[in-house]
Amino acid sequence: MTDPLDAIFAALSDPTRRAILTMLLEDDMAVTDVAEPFAMSLAAISKHLAILAAAGLIAREKRGRVKWCKLEPDAMRAASVWMQGFGQFEPVNLDAFERFLETELAGATEGGHDPLAD
Repeated sequence: MTDPLDAIFAALSDPTRRAILTMLLEDDMAVTDVAEPFAMSLAAISKHLAILAAAGLIAREKRGRVKWCKLEPDAMRAASVWMQGFGQFEPVNLDAFERFLETELAGATEGGHDPLAD
């Protein structure tokens, strides 16, 4: 993908990656802590994190022996600016975006589908 927006929207298209971004809204997290709530291997989570990092949505760094992830909101802003060009979208408010994701995840879980198990 040559257009950074392609990578951003491709990364956001997956529910597991969106759940990871929601988790990182709170604070930086160790990779093992990111992986904990998901019913998938650490290798699978690492692939999701690599996609998010390639899109610029997160940054990864090693602190001692532990790999950490942190949210990089500037990439989300770039997507928001692009959407604003259509005149039908408001700027992305990350707090509102977090509340929306939490509501969506809670609704999906109540409906018998656990999006974190995807």
